[in-house]
Amino acid sequence: MGRVSKTMPDSRLHSRNTKLIRILSAIFVAVGLIFVVYSDRLIFSSFRDTDTSSSSQIQIKSAIIKHSLHLRSVQNDEEGRKTTTDNPFVPPLNATEGERIAWLQRKLPKLDIFKSDRVTRQFHSRVLQFFDPGCDVRVFMTWISPAMSFGSREFLAVESLFKAHPNGCLMILSRTLDSVRGYRILKPLIDRRFKVQAVTPDLSFLFNDTPAETWLNDIKRGNKDPGEIPLAQNLSNLMRLAVLYKYGGVYLDTDFIVLKPLTGLRNSIGAQSVDVASKNWTRLNNAVLIFDMKHPLLWSFLEEFASTFDGNRWGHNGPYLVSRVVQRVETTPGLNFIVLPPMAFYPVDWTKIGGLFERPKSEAQSRWVKAKLLQLSGDTYGVHLWNKQSSSLLIEEGSIMGKLISDHCIICKDVYSPQKKIF
Repeated sequence: MGRVSKTMPDSRLHSRNTKLIRILSAIFVAVGLIFVVYSDRLIFSSFRDTDTSSSSQIQIKSAIIKHSLHLRSVQNDEEGRKTTTDNPFVPPLNATEGERIAWLQRKLPKLDIFKSDRVTRQFHSRVLQFFDPGCDVRVFMTWISPAMSFGSREFLAVESLFKAHPNGCLMILSRTLDSVRGYRILKPLIDRRFKVQAVTPDLSFLFNDTPAETWLNDIKRGNKDPGEIPLAQNLSNLMRLAVLYKYGGVYLDTDFIVLKPLTGLRNSIGAQSVDVASKNWTRLNNAVLIFDMKHPLLWSFLEEFASTFDGNRWGHNGPYLVSRVVQRVETTPGLNFIVLPPMAFYPVDWTKIGGLFERPKSEAQSRWVKAKLLQLSGDTYGVHLWNKQSSSLLIEEGSIMGKLISDHCIICKDVYSPQKKIF
């Protein structure tokens, strides 16, 4: 009996110590989570509000990031909890013109892309700060979808850009990626000192003093039918034209894999298809645009968008628009632009893109893969993946896409995995 009474205090002490350790562990995790949230927001805010070229700021940011990396996996971003399967840019099915206009008028106050606030008013100054003389190429992309939709396939496209242009500068016009979650998505490249940043666009400023200004006002006032096509698609078509007109540079779709530097190109647009007999182009595409600031052809594109907008016809305000305009003005003296052949940007038609993702299953197919890779190493600057057709396809090992991505990626993560969220 005496022995039992002596061991009971030790048992109670052990139990109390165990509880204390659990409490301290919980406190540590809670403090760590608070630190992660605060540090991410602090770093992101400094990227948004200050010139990111300061070396001292970069050192401070890197130090904070290193201490918080191991805790990131347990942090749920609030934006992810707020996302919904409803696409706010898609009008009701089979709605009439009046019903679509009324729908958009109800939606407008909730569509962040149209808002004007403190963040949007910083747009112009952020663009000027970001693109410094150290940029050997200034590149723009647009992203109007939720940040969580920016997946591994889009990230590989961005990697390929920096593989070809280590000193390039990429600005993604996006309110959703201009966020803590967006910063985390781009962080692996930022950590490697590549210059990439998401910036909330100011549509009023971007379209000001261009034909797009009238279109935007009509849409906001309910004087124009947004159409059946998701409005985000047509906004992207317009934003790329306006941002190149205002600032000049390169526009790339987020499903374009860059294979070699674009720095030797100026005032260029690519043909998507050509007539076999005449070799004349039959359709152009707007997935890649390279133009000087205030180029007159861009102004013509903006005029065409505003005057012929039709939100019910796929491609009418995008590839078909640039095709219509160029066909009219191609012989006009002094416009100073070139149309590149399909091999430059669109070496594979959208109907055949699936073949690039498949590994060869015979000796004949293996020879075709080798021949195609040799062809792409010549006059091809990049490959448009036609994401609508290829986003669900798996890149198989041994395929053309597998080889291209492996040779032109930087981090090279999830090359052969299905398209998935990054964070």
